[in-house]
Amino acid sequence: MNDILKNTALGFQHVLAMYAGAILVPLIVGGAIGLNSEQLTYLVAIDILMCGVATILQVMSNRFFGIGLPVVLGCTFTAVGPMIAIGGEYGVSSIYGAIIVSGIVVILISGLFGRLVKFFPPVVTGSVVTIIGVTLIPVAINNMGGGQGASDFGSASNISLAFGTLFFIVLLYRFSTGFIKSISILLGIVAGTIAGILMGKVDFTNVQNADYFHMVTPFYFGTPTFEWSPIITMTLVAIVSLVESTGVYFALGDILDKKIKKEDLTKGYRAEGIAVLLGGIFNSFPYTTFSQNVGLIQLSGVKTKKVIYIAGGMLILLGFIPKIAAVTTVIPSSVLGGAMLAMFGMIVAQGIKMLSKVVDESVDNSMIIACSIGMGLGVTVVPDLFLSLPESFQILTSNGIVAGSLTAIVLNIIFNMIPTRK
Repeated sequence: MNDILKNTALGFQHVLAMYAGAILVPLIVGGAIGLNSEQLTYLVAIDILMCGVATILQVMSNRFFGIGLPVVLGCTFTAVGPMIAIGGEYGVSSIYGAIIVSGIVVILISGLFGRLVKFFPPVVTGSVVTIIGVTLIPVAINNMGGGQGASDFGSASNISLAFGTLFFIVLLYRFSTGFIKSISILLGIVAGTIAGILMGKVDFTNVQNADYFHMVTPFYFGTPTFEWSPIITMTLVAIVSLVESTGVYFALGDILDKKIKKEDLTKGYRAEGIAVLLGGIFNSFPYTTFSQNVGLIQLSGVKTKKVIYIAGGMLILLGFIPKIAAVTTVIPSSVLGGAMLAMFGMIVAQGIKMLSKVVDESVDNSMIIACSIGMGLGVTVVPDLFLSLPESFQILTSNGIVAGSLTAIVLNIIFNMIPTRK
């Protein structure tokens, strides 16, 4: 009995560690593409549920899928900017069409990805992650003001809530240690929301109207549609996620003193592809490994898969209770903005960390980074730059993340893969 209680407590600790990341993605994307409160509640609930499903798919190991390591999966933040851009230009149905195809691509290339990974060294993936992080910052700033189009945008109350939340997160991160530090963003959102309640900026109507139980509905937001540009974008995001997951797999292997074989990686990639595919079918998101939970495993010293199975089960259970999901939709936009700035800034920091290891290796890498990030940001800021080009070519140039990513891939081939004369 004591073991059951201990494992349950440890599983709940893993849920808390990833919960902020799990709820922020649907709140950010749903808010940006104009979902109503009922749709947003469903989106949060299905995302939490699918996080649990994706986690269990990866933890179990059979002949076909699952790396069999104590890893927790959640929506990749690298998908946030692309999904918002796709939803704004092509509609929500195109987001899920692109996710479905990208999941199928990952499943198909899972056995070959060990060979393809040479096209995605740190100089490429670091550039992509940096571009995605920087292009998300305006989303955070808009929310700090109260949300784009808000009647009280930039008001003193919104600014004070946003920076109060951010300051609280920074203080927690600086002066706390261990588990509290790992959930500092979640605690910051809770504190900011409580402050919002005291300021009269929180409306609980949506929570009161939400059901206590619902069934999962495939294609809740309608039949998916398939457009080339979104498909290319989400496939690139999925491949970057695979590269990031590879690092997590090896980190866990090191912690567990387990040698990660090629067959293990293939099953891990395939499980991730299945999770992405299911995310598209059930209108949630692409899923990838959460590194914060790896840190929690190292911190707690508990390495058993039982704990992760329990965490996955808890997430699935929570996903069937929209009343709990509705609570997250009352978080004031300015509070979300403060938390977003910290989280998106961490994405930029992760990209810079990846690039710092290669920028000193050669002047060539510096040129790859300069051109790819410049192209990515440039197309994001001035999306009409290539408007006069043929429509088929614009598939590769209309999105800053695609343009920047392809620039990094091509330049890496030119500088680092094509042999040069000595």
